[in-house]
Amino acid sequence: MTTQKDSKDDLLLLIRQGKPMTKAQQLRLVLQLSTPAILAQLTTTMMQYIDASMVGSQGANASASIGLIETTTWMMGSICSCAAAGFYVQVAHLLGANDDKEARSVVRQALCAVLSFGLIMGLIGFIISPWLPTWLGGNDDINATASAYFAIFSLGIPIFQTSMLGSGMLRSSGNMIIPSIMSVVMMTLDVIFNFFLIFPSRTVEFLGISLYIPGAGLSVVGAAIGTVSAELVTACLLMYFLCFRSKDLKLTIDKGSFKPKWNYIRKALRIGGPMGIQQIIMSSAYIATTIIVAPLGTFAIAAHSFGIVIESLCYMPGYGIADAATTLVGQSWGAGRKDLTRKFAYMSVALGMGVMAVMGVVMYVGAPLFLSIMTPVEEVRELGVMALRIEAFAEPMFAAAIVCYGVFVGASDTLIPSGMNLVSMWAVRIPISAILAISLGLNGVWIAMCIELCFRGAIFLCRLRWGNWMKTIKA
Repeated sequence: MTTQKDSKDDLLLLIRQGKPMTKAQQLRLVLQLSTPAILAQLTTTMMQYIDASMVGSQGANASASIGLIETTTWMMGSICSCAAAGFYVQVAHLLGANDDKEARSVVRQALCAVLSFGLIMGLIGFIISPWLPTWLGGNDDINATASAYFAIFSLGIPIFQTSMLGSGMLRSSGNMIIPSIMSVVMMTLDVIFNFFLIFPSRTVEFLGISLYIPGAGLSVVGAAIGTVSAELVTACLLMYFLCFRSKDLKLTIDKGSFKPKWNYIRKALRIGGPMGIQQIIMSSAYIATTIIVAPLGTFAIAAHSFGIVIESLCYMPGYGIADAATTLVGQSWGAGRKDLTRKFAYMSVALGMGVMAVMGVVMYVGAPLFLSIMTPVEEVRELGVMALRIEAFAEPMFAAAIVCYGVFVGASDTLIPSGMNLVSMWAVRIPISAILAISLGLNGVWIAMCIELCFRGAIFLCRLRWGNWMKTIKA
């Protein structure tokens, strides 16, 4: 049982005060920060399955409509995430250096700067929404609904941006519980809203009683409205906990200016800029993959989309551990503790690889079950099962890449890792996908993904072991 002395807050205080930590205390802190994030990611993934199965029940065209523009929504979301990271990594460093007041100043600057950025991104997305599905190679059967989905998603980008900032700031302070709970709340609300917005009104029999269930019958458009509505509730709650309840970061502790200051913006650009450029180019690679898959037909697009959702069962826990690694490495870096920074990095990566190896086995064995839940279309299920079983073998190395990147972000080392991601995607995945898709169809695309993820994990492990990623740490 965890004693008061070994509570999360007390262990984080040992980092900030420069006091020694035993290996057992280090491991306990890694687990205490990682476990809530892993559980939240797993719960979120299960909610995504339910969400996707709701759309999947509307037929292959409905699934393909979302699948077609899915990679573009990832790109928009990833860019917003990088904008938030440029500020919350600064907060982790300042808290590690015991400069709580300056950390709250960064929070104030971030609220204005990041929300403005989100508004610009949302406007760009909304403007291009009528033409995007055609650019991606979609056909007339799905282009109109795909365009409507992306337009609604774009209007919600400022909300998503606010939610990402609130979650990242709380995690940087060591609070993994609230962001994890809010992630589950968001996905639960998403499923509830979708239940009423996607399906039309209907009468069902339950224990011999006829129940009338109202519904809007908006199908794909209803899914978009449901997601934005759920995120709005979550963003408001996260802002409340950040600004009024956070022990270290609540803005009621002192007064400060919200007027943008160049030194904070400059640091945010230095940290988040390379990440943002990486996400644009990497997401372009995901979009290129969609363009490769699109000519394979509606069944292939739907199977590819479902496969990506199901694979998140494996890699979302890795992102949870990466979030914890960013916090631990960031605070150790801020405290100038080079030895502790490296130890937390190694422990986090080992944990991530172990968890995702187990999840890879689950995905391989459970692929038929997962696909049967998400779609009634047999052709889509068969394609999806084959793709997932190929990808299962890459999960441990995918974990290495995910968690190592979280480590490097915590140490403000984003330029070289971003370049590594770009080379891996564009020099390995895309060329192999284009070649193998000709003869092997969708299986060829997923074989290329498996090869690339193993390569990416290997080069990230090499940088973790031999690279100079701690070069900027304070003495």
